[in-house]
Amino acid sequence: MTVQRAPVGAGPSGRRLWRAVTAEFDLDEHERALLLALVRQVDRLDQLERLIVAEGLTVTGHGSVKIHPAVVEARQTAIAVARISAALRLPAGDEDGQAVNDPRPQRRSGVRGVYSVGAA
Repeated sequence: MTVQRAPVGAGPSGRRLWRAVTAEFDLDEHERALLLALVRQVDRLDQLERLIVAEGLTVTGHGSVKIHPAVVEARQTAIAVARISAALRLPAGDEDGQAVNDPRPQRRSGVRGVYSVGAA
């Protein structure tokens, strides 16, 4: 399996993620699109974390202290990372693809369940 070149503009974390996933898995086109979205979100999360470190967790304005908008955006970005990762069905765990303490093999099949009109 060949490692595909990371997308142009990907940051360090995004490039590492791209290389790790493409080295391990042979992705279909729709999975590559999800991986690209994941790379962008991971890089955006890095940028937000750097901003939070530089500026702090709160901002002051009009006589009040509020949570920094980057903290809220980082939370939303982390949720997006989790959802895209779940859609890709990437394993979470040790190097052999098994979740830690999980005897079940990793499944990379399609969406689970029936999602059609009239399905209960």
